[in-house]
Amino acid sequence: MVKRNSAGALTSEEKPIVKALLKKGWRNQDIQHLLNKGRVATINAARITEVKSDQSIKSSREEDVDFFIRKKDSYDPVTGLNLYDDERLIRAREAMILAVQSFNSPTLRFKAEQFAVQSNIAWTYLLHEYYNREGVKIVGKDGRSLLLSQMIKRHDFPLSAGVANNIRDMIDIRDTVEHNLLRRSDVKFFGLFQASCLNFDKAICQLFGDRVSLRSDLSIALQFTKVNFSQLIELQKFDIPEHIEALDARIDQRLSKEEKADLDYRFRVVYMLEASSKSKSHFQFIQPGSDEGKEIHNILEKRVIADDDYPYKPSQAAKLIRERSGKKFSSHNHTQAWKRYRVRPASNAKSRDQTDKEFCIFHKTHGDYTYNDAWVDFIAEKISDEAEFDRLKSTK
Repeated sequence: MVKRNSAGALTSEEKPIVKALLKKGWRNQDIQHLLNKGRVATINAARITEVKSDQSIKSSREEDVDFFIRKKDSYDPVTGLNLYDDERLIRAREAMILAVQSFNSPTLRFKAEQFAVQSNIAWTYLLHEYYNREGVKIVGKDGRSLLLSQMIKRHDFPLSAGVANNIRDMIDIRDTVEHNLLRRSDVKFFGLFQASCLNFDKAICQLFGDRVSLRSDLSIALQFTKVNFSQLIELQKFDIPEHIEALDARIDQRLSKEEKADLDYRFRVVYMLEASSKSKSHFQFIQPGSDEGKEIHNILEKRVIADDDYPYKPSQAAKLIRERSGKKFSSHNHTQAWKRYRVRPASNAKSRDQTDKEFCIFHKTHGDYTYNDAWVDFIAEKISDEAEFDRLKSTK
């Protein structure tokens, strides 16, 4: 959290300031208003009166009073940050905002380069401020401050391993762009960049309080064309330099499968082109670990859908449903089930791949559908109710 003077009393520094302001003819309520800027626990008027009656308190110098007023007037009313006390945090926020704005700008061509450089600056300032407040010396005897690459390797690094891995890759990308051209590498690193943004906002809130979040300062970028991923892949064949492909391979090889699946490391979104209700038809960014994130598993996924996740053909699924429910359940009943619960389209549908991914997927290569254990359990539970089983068997 952002550390402020939380005690409802004047500090030894403030008392001489108050004495000087009283001599200048300031009213008690005006001094009280000035002192309470940026304070967690405000002081009351009695504290001003105490200073007025205490003859042992000497007035501050004129220049000290002027600086005190300037510093008090430098609080951001939204974030609570002060230009003099929180300069690193202010710079960290601005650097990340610049990184995102540069990447989202339709007129700039050096998107990956700009983001890589600015985000490294943002993370460096953020961690410098954290370690400085923890009493760690961030500047050595040689006058050089702790490097970002050093801070993510410390035993007391305050964030997750996924965040550290993401930052390490951002450092590699930055080091590469300092000496080489990236051409159109923006898409290739988008997942890393998006994870860096989400990690940064989560980290700054975790370490310094929710008031300093960037959520209200940034928005989703709009565009004039539809995203055509097949075209993007074709473009990358010609526009990604060899040294960038080598960097991407190096990044990919040094992490385990579990580390690469960490959403703190690389952000992934699955876009489902399906009809939806008005309330769910807009973009939503949801934390994967939350209850809502787990429920909307077909929008945000931590894993890639694979054939192994849907191993059962219709006849196999019907057999398992019979075994788990203890009821007579035929392949015909299975057809009635997917029709009743609408988990896949009809065989003559134009878009045969529009399935309910919670239970079923379509295989374009051999033109059939397979089902998973969740589907078997779902139907077995449904037909345990005789009335529901009768309704299912009447489905046409």
